[in-house]
Amino acid sequence: MLFLVTGASCVGKTTIRPRVLELLGSDWEGVELKDLGEVPPVPGVAWRHEMAERALRRALELQPRHLLLAGDPVPAAELAAAPSGCELPIFVCLLDVGRDRHIERLRKRHEPESLIPNHLAWADWLRQHATNPVHVLEAITTDAWAEMNWDRLATARDWTVTVIDTSEKTPEHTAHEVAGWATAAREGRIPPLFRLS
Repeated sequence: MLFLVTGASCVGKTTIRPRVLELLGSDWEGVELKDLGEVPPVPGVAWRHEMAERALRRALELQPRHLLLAGDPVPAAELAAAPSGCELPIFVCLLDVGRDRHIERLRKRHEPESLIPNHLAWADWLRQHATNPVHVLEAITTDAWAEMNWDRLATARDWTVTVIDTSEKTPEHTAHEVAGWATAAREGRIPPLFRLS
């Protein structure tokens, strides 16, 4: 199984991954996209798509162990549309944060003021995407990797993304909540990202 923890910059993805893995135990491996292949000088959309496919292939190799992909803002649809997107269950958790807290975190990380609106827009897009797999799809299909199967999204049913608001949570609290989500999903108490009709 592949478990994606995604979200915009500064929601806590990279920070919580080691603690989540510690809570989940030895049946799990954790990665970011940079762990799956060489990062080009300017990593584009097509590179992210190829790395999503590598994450799926790694998850298939790991079975019966599980892969936690956390640290990058990977949209759920990029896993669903990747060539191996139908070969194993995918579970997705979106870490979210309120606008004011998000701005505060971005400034604390010294993000340029000129880029903050872009981060906020991406966070909003991810929120919409959590309930609608084809929401403004050109945001992720422009300059896409040629191997992606975007038509699969048109037949995706029961799109399920768990959303955890980290605005007022400590990293420790968020890690426990994410580990609880992953455990529930592994045990069949949360459905996978999608099914095909």
